[in-house]
Amino acid sequence: MAFRLGFAFFALAVSLASAANAVGTAPAAMRTGNVTSQPIGHYEFCQSHQDECSVKSSDQTAPKLTSFGWQTIRDINYHVNSTIVPMTDMELYGRDEVWAYPVDAGDCEDFVLLKRKMLIEKGFPVNTLLITVVRKPDGEGHAVLTVRTAQGDFILDNLDNEVKLWTDTPYHYLKRQSTANSGQWVTIENGGDVLVGALRK
Repeated sequence: MAFRLGFAFFALAVSLASAANAVGTAPAAMRTGNVTSQPIGHYEFCQSHQDECSVKSSDQTAPKLTSFGWQTIRDINYHVNSTIVPMTDMELYGRDEVWAYPVDAGDCEDFVLLKRKMLIEKGFPVNTLLITVVRKPDGEGHAVLTVRTAQGDFILDNLDNEVKLWTDTPYHYLKRQSTANSGQWVTIENGGDVLVGALRK
């Protein structure tokens, strides 16, 4: 057991060191712009979860991610990905754009909502857990959860069990929840830089 714990701690240290190195060579944080349109699914979700969509934050400082915090976001990403069955809204509800907490099945937005909820319950500040809309390489829309930290913006994705720095993902970033108001959305100004960087590798 002591060996396992020691190995786990070492693995976490290596992961965080790798993330820190990545931060030093890439735009670690997304650069957001003006307030933009709220996705219809989030708007309807907010009608029944008003307390979750009216959180205002004046402190915009991204907190330092500890080894415990890193392990927590990795565990939750893997847990939700492995217990929720991917299904479309049309399959579940007979219509598109239904954002809801999944019980045993859901689409990408539902995965994000559950991960966000679980991280909030673990003590992560609301304004560091931001629902984010991206475009996949095939042009399809997709939703992921951005976790803001002092080491950079990390992505929890139902298509990937590994938590990655946003610049290490294959997506074009479009918009995300505002850090100042959980009911507002803002544009991501450097969201296309990720794809450009990926093509250069």
